[in-house]
Amino acid sequence: MTVLVTGGTGFVGSRIVHALRAHGNDVRALAREPLRARHLSTIGVEVARGDVTDPAGLRAALAGCSRVVHLVGILKGSPADFDRVMTQGTRSLVAAAKEAGVERFVLMSALGTDERTKDLVPYFGAKWSMEREVEGSGLPYTTFRPSFVFGKGGALPTFVRQVRYSPVVTVIGNGKQRIQPIWVDDVAEYFARALEEPAAVNRTFEVGGPDVVTWDELYRSIAKTLGKHRRLLHVPFSVARTGARLTQWAPGAPLTTDQIAMIEAGDNAVTNTDAVDTFQLPLVALEEQLRRAA
Repeated sequence: MTVLVTGGTGFVGSRIVHALRAHGNDVRALAREPLRARHLSTIGVEVARGDVTDPAGLRAALAGCSRVVHLVGILKGSPADFDRVMTQGTRSLVAAAKEAGVERFVLMSALGTDERTKDLVPYFGAKWSMEREVEGSGLPYTTFRPSFVFGKGGALPTFVRQVRYSPVVTVIGNGKQRIQPIWVDDVAEYFARALEEPAAVNRTFEVGGPDVVTWDELYRSIAKTLGKHRRLLHVPFSVARTGARLTQWAPGAPLTTDQIAMIEAGDNAVTNTDAVDTFQLPLVALEEQLRRAA
């Protein structure tokens, strides 16, 4: 069985590719820049040069593949960028997958994506459209909506650096919104198992770790892990938005106005136990996640 993976070179994607290989799958990774996928070649991954915005390239990349794991997404850009890469890219991939006779399509969405939030920011709108494209395709599918994905890459190292080096840690908003961080390898295991789990077909799963915390509790937990005593300073959303407008297009900018709007939208915690009940995974506790990343 050969799996085509889009977005397999990034922080989460590379861990999903590793999990797919650990489950004995042949993997073909679609990459715009094959040099970025060299680390995947060392574990036996075939690298196909291509882009989700190129329908002809997608058809070539899908030759001989019976499964698709679609991870491509962007966090910054104009509404047209989100539409081109995420919405139109998914539409092209779905069409090519149907033509290739793909038997299972697994999609990466995001917790917080729903009909209420689809008009909040382009990211949620694009994720919502991606879900609709996949669900309406007629292909057997599984969609995952993860909460914050923690690991040695991604957002967690930024949070750890804040606490490690700053005596006063800024928290956007009142710090009471809840999140449910999940360890990156647990996300990867969900994706790998979904390719073969009959009970996962044509379903959408919210996934999070075993612990739900507020932002304040998260920062205090990081401080405890590091052996630090830190004061939390709450920054009103309006002030955070003003700062983000001035810096969001600079390289390495911490947050965009859209990301602030997503935090302000409310809790980022799962609303049911469907994923836990279906997959029965032993999930990494938050305390252990922080210890591993510290």
